[in-house]
Amino acid sequence: MEDLKLIVAPSPHVRDTDSTEKIMLTVLIALLPVLGASIYLFRWDAVRLVLLSAAAAVATEAIFQRFRNKPISIGDGSALVTGVLLGLIVPPSLPSWMVILGSAFAIAIGKQVFGGLGQNPFNPALVGRAFLTASFASAMTSWTAPFDAVSTATPLVLGAARSNLPNLFFGAVAGSLGETSALAILVGGIYLFYKGALDYRIPVGILGTVVVMSLITGQDPVFHLLAGSVLFGAVFMATDPVTSPVTVRGRWIFGIGVGLIIMLIRVWGSYPDGVTFAILLMNAVTPLLNRWTRPRIYGQGVKANE
Repeated sequence: MEDLKLIVAPSPHVRDTDSTEKIMLTVLIALLPVLGASIYLFRWDAVRLVLLSAAAAVATEAIFQRFRNKPISIGDGSALVTGVLLGLIVPPSLPSWMVILGSAFAIAIGKQVFGGLGQNPFNPALVGRAFLTASFASAMTSWTAPFDAVSTATPLVLGAARSNLPNLFFGAVAGSLGETSALAILVGGIYLFYKGALDYRIPVGILGTVVVMSLITGQDPVFHLLAGSVLFGAVFMATDPVTSPVTVRGRWIFGIGVGLIIMLIRVWGSYPDGVTFAILLMNAVTPLLNRWTRPRIYGQGVKANE
């Protein structure tokens, strides 16, 4: 007993083997099916945009950390993930300089100005996409069909009656690079769930709300699940651990809120797909959700018997 040493330290006392590098590597592996499908469908445009976006994100993070006299942490993979995600959510015909600008904006304004990883309130990749959409609306709404690169409309513009569900599932439709193949997204999502990097509550909340709202408004729920960026947003964007709630109830509310805003924009708005704006709006509410849904401390609010 004399050799026993007790270490007193503040909570939390539960330790985990996960690290930022490990989580980011898991996300990158989960994105491989999506990246493979985008290269198969859109050829070298997919390679060009994803590589340029990833390189610009990593370079911007290193430059900003250098100017801020902070340790350069590009090795943690977070900037690389942001760049890859942004590259997968832009049209295949987007000019190279635009995706570089958008990726730099995502890191600089969406992440570094708030203090870096873990302190950004908004998903950086979606901040970059919103910037590109607001700045270059024409380029961000110009779509090409897979394989032949002929200009065409997306399924959300064509409507459910003129869309082929098998094509939507496998990805043979116009759209952003990584958002067309539901199959590839589901494979990546299953891998994330298997590795414990994905909480099912947010995706289920989003997809379930989309289905319910589709039925209420007389829309085709399967079409709304497969068309646009609902699946990609639910699996890879809304589940960002930095910008989504940490509580169980908060995640349910977050997912339901995202799904509700998506359908409000799709059904009654003038913009065909509202996933980007829906997630960014709910990102802004995340601090309040964390506060409102915080578990009560044991015994708090309980009056002792007199």
